Amino acid sequence: MKIGNNISPSSSAAAQPARFHLPGLFEHYPFYRAFLPLYRKHREYFADRCEIASIYGAPAHCLWDGGRVGSGDTDPEEVIALMRDFGISARLTFSNSLLRPEHLSDPRCNALCALFEQSPGPQNGVIIHSDLLLHTLRERYPGLYFVSSTTKVLTRRQDLRNELERKEFRYVVPDFRLNKAFDFWERLPENLRGKVEFLCNECCSFACRDRKACYEDISRRNLGEAGENHRCSAPGAREGYRFSRAMANPGFIGADDITGRYLPLGYTNFKIEGRNLGSALLLEFLLYYMTKPEYRLQVREKLYLDSMLDLF
Repeated sequence: MKIGNNISPSSSAAAQPARFHLPGLFEHYPFYRAFLPLYRKHREYFADRCEIASIYGAPAHCLWDGGRVGSGDTDPEEVIALMRDFGISARLTFSNSLLRPEHLSDPRCNALCALFEQSPGPQNGVIIHSDLLLHTLRERYPGLYFVSSTTKVLTRRQDLRNELERKEFRYVVPDFRLNKAFDFWERLPENLRGKVEFLCNECCSFACRDRKACYEDISRRNLGEAGENHRCSAPGAREGYRFSRAMANPGFIGADDITGRYLPLGYTNFKIEGRNLGSALLLEFLLYYMTKPEYRLQVREKLYLDSMLDLF
């Protein structure tokens, strides 16, 4: 049996849901406080084969933060309580690529790891770049799981395969430019497919050669170190994020791709970016990826009319 563009289905793929990993654990906390009760109460609004597997992010002023500069100021106790109430794994985005031994004693980041490890309910995790930090956290907080960050920019297939075979990581997020490398994904052993977490909606230029430099610049800023700011030279960069432009990206994974191409192969984990974007755009992502078309207006209205939520 073949599905789509000559893609053979995995023997373990039957009825597997799409597991979404959503952005803004701290940055979009007010949005999730309004959205998650709606998601629980009106499950009929949302696709049958989807679930929220985790929400990731970091509060402001975290040395170990990376990928984006965190901006959330919600009390971490409130954040972890919300995730626990809804049975969702919480992930700390600690993907700073420039950490040195003196940074590992940071009290704020260690306290967050301790809080996330000790919380009852779903196991919580850390998205990580630095092997130095990985080895430290495995020793200090063995109750956490670890995700290899897309900030590693693993664009060579063998490098990605090696990363997937590392037992330290439960999930690995490839560079988005490998998203459509189906000749690679078809040959990957089935026992590794559950570890792949695809970044779906990246807006960065497919031809970008400065992605690693951009991430290093953000890591440096999170450390409070001086340095020349990276200036993106890609076409349209000054316009900021545009979902329409992301959809035209060769690496974009659409909702139909997930159900028609990836799930049949046994790939079930999909990451949505958007930590530093507005809540209105985050809502559009959730409407597109998770909401049944006939209910999108109802979901949009209920959240837009929530007097406690500022979407703009």
